[in-house]
Amino acid sequence: MKKNILVGQSGGPTAVINASLYGVIKEGLEHPEQIGAVYGMVNGIEGFLSGHTINLSAELTNEDMELLRLTPAAYLGSCRYKLPENLDAPVYPLLFEKFDAMDIKAVLYIGGNDSMDTVDKLSRYAASIKADIAFIGVPKTIDNDLPVTDHTPGYGSAAKYVASTVREIVLDASVYQQPAVTIVELMGRHAGWVTAASALARKFPGDNPLLIYMPESDFDMESFLNDIENALKTSTAVVICVSEGIHDASGRLICEYASEAQVDTFGHKMLTGCAKLLESYVRNRFGVKVRSVELNVNQRCSSLLSSLTDINEADEAGRFAVRCALDGVTSRMVTFQRDEGDDYRLSLGLTDVSNVCNKEKPFPPHWITGNANDIGPEFTAYALPLIQGQPEHRLEYSLPRYLYRKVK
Repeated sequence: MKKNILVGQSGGPTAVINASLYGVIKEGLEHPEQIGAVYGMVNGIEGFLSGHTINLSAELTNEDMELLRLTPAAYLGSCRYKLPENLDAPVYPLLFEKFDAMDIKAVLYIGGNDSMDTVDKLSRYAASIKADIAFIGVPKTIDNDLPVTDHTPGYGSAAKYVASTVREIVLDASVYQQPAVTIVELMGRHAGWVTAASALARKFPGDNPLLIYMPESDFDMESFLNDIENALKTSTAVVICVSEGIHDASGRLICEYASEAQVDTFGHKMLTGCAKLLESYVRNRFGVKVRSVELNVNQRCSSLLSSLTDINEADEAGRFAVRCALDGVTSRMVTFQRDEGDDYRLSLGLTDVSNVCNKEKPFPPHWITGNANDIGPEFTAYALPLIQGQPEHRLEYSLPRYLYRKVK
């Protein structure tokens, strides 16, 4: 008897999250003997609870699908909805009644740490009531901080955007002969993977960005100012890259030096303004021209600078999840394993979702060099394969064509 697949997207979008959705739909359509339809949750599990779904296999044309693969952000919409810790909460039987009403055989959730928490809870509740539904997590995050997997879909494109944009900022910052400091703030609450990508912007040894600071190392303001003083002795243009989540030895976020950060629904501090704060410290100490730049959401929504490797891997992660679900696999997340050898090759695998949810993979401390203000060559070898390739976008009046879902 045919059953249906339900797919959702959750958490912060990426440039390639829709490539994973594309992979789920395409693979689902290739198993007509087992799958009746592929449904999408609109706004994740939160929207599904409100009855908002789309029959993706029926509503999207072939042309729509090709646009979807290269469209940034979450086509289905997203949410940051946390299911209760108590599996006796009434939301669980309600969800499973809805699954049964739609003849759902598998639920695939595309997301990061918190999304895998949703997969874990639904899997455990399904086991407790012996429900025959597979729950699979498809990894997604530009932060690249999910454990077990070599990297996550979304990171390669974010890294490529950061490296490309920082390289352009460096060129712009170097046009004047007067001393100047430019501070670029990048995403990364607890992990510095995105900020580390700024090292790829260098065109030669000793090139800008001269200083890179990440959350994995305690940030000391006086050491930071001393680093700048030394850098200004060798270059009139000093470009610095910092993670939004840098903190001092007491754990206090540098952005909190100005005011207390707000907290989101998951209890994560909402970070902003780190570079702007540092700008004032540098100006007051050295009296030079200082500019702060916050790349913000651009890091995750720039499809024109996305990595073709990243797109292809995100697509395959979605396809692999469908195949695993049809084989009866549940309570797992898709993982990437890098094959040994000089040539970059990838194998897909699975890990228990409990190994991932609510856990984070920090940037390797032995890849951080200097006075905790630089990145070693191991990172370059790791990251370069992930940013390779340029997708061929469909253009309209020289602007990229994307697939838009009308929000009601």
